Amino acid sequence: MTEALITPQPIDISFLETLKFIKQSYNYPLEHSQHLRERFGDVVMQRAGRVNIVHLFGADAAQLCLMNPGQTFSNKKAWDMIIGRIFPNGLMLRDGVDHRYHRRLMQAGFKSKAMQGYLRQMTPQIERTLATWCDSQRNELAAYPAFKQMTLDLAATIFLGMDLGPGANKLNKAFEATVAASMPRIPLAIPGTILYRGIQARKFMCRYFLDQVANKRASKDQDMFALLCRAEDEEGNRYTDQEIVDHMIFLMMAAHDTTTSTLTSMVYLLAKHPDWQERLRAEVHSLGTEPLTHESLAKMNQTDWVIKETLRLYPPLSTLPKFSNRSFEHNGYLIPSDTVVITYPIHTHYMEEYWDNPTMFDPERFSSGRSEHKRHNYSWVPFSGGAHMCIGLH
Repeated sequence: MTEALITPQPIDISFLETLKFIKQSYNYPLEHSQHLRERFGDVVMQRAGRVNIVHLFGADAAQLCLMNPGQTFSNKKAWDMIIGRIFPNGLMLRDGVDHRYHRRLMQAGFKSKAMQGYLRQMTPQIERTLATWCDSQRNELAAYPAFKQMTLDLAATIFLGMDLGPGANKLNKAFEATVAASMPRIPLAIPGTILYRGIQARKFMCRYFLDQVANKRASKDQDMFALLCRAEDEEGNRYTDQEIVDHMIFLMMAAHDTTTSTLTSMVYLLAKHPDWQERLRAEVHSLGTEPLTHESLAKMNQTDWVIKETLRLYPPLSTLPKFSNRSFEHNGYLIPSDTVVITYPIHTHYMEEYWDNPTMFDPERFSSGRSEHKRHNYSWVPFSGGAHMCIGLH
């Protein structure tokens, strides 16, 4: 006889505990998720106003949500609650047939030829930036703001085909305002709040991009903006002007914000482990002095390990939310429909079931001889997975 499934009961915590709960989830996502699992188990139901939230832990839970059998889960409904007012209709905020259509058209900006062109443009720009960092008059460098500015400048070049110099200062500030407003602590759109400034900044960016769509579509430019303006499928379908604008604003945020976070974390880890600094320096020197190519990047195995280990320890997205379109089963429980379902990449990345000494910085765990990340297909998920795998993975 099949054992009856149990509907999880909401955890019983006070209002003050709830406030502390929210603060910890923002500031200490690893400790928060570990405490949550240790105290309440692998399936934790919570009520937030009228919304049911269920927290699921482990690689099996990640696989269930990311593979999304039978379209059980919605990405759009979950992310609309979080960033929908600032980044509506971005690729991550779409589901099903609509998502597949938009993703297929967007591949025009991520094909091998386009990627090689981006690399050729990026290399000299990065070299010029690094030269300013190595100024003999500079005693120290704050990594996060430095990487933030560099990645913003690169995004402008690669995505927009422009230089974000002083003349584009208003666009620069508007973009920074939208990023700051993407996940505000105070979700109120009233004058003076971060969210209000972000919404106004988005309106400016929409006008800015809409004014340029026609020229970009008629051009032969090879930046991503131009490629998306000209993208066309086998049946002759193209993005509308507004769809192009929505995608460009979202892509600028997604590429710039996550790359800044990862580079900062990587520099922090290398500063703590000078032996790995030397290993990466030797690997880079072994490639010679010619500009980087896709072929030379493929030879940088140790650098690849360090990047992957950085993403394991400090994934840019510590949680991945979904919204259940229907009830589903997991781990002996029946989870109801219309529930926000949260999985925790950062928690899975530290689970001893999948990783040896998970708190240790050990890039060689990703080497072909060990391949700890292959013990479960969903034990390492810094780029999400399934249909919504990050389109900029490479």
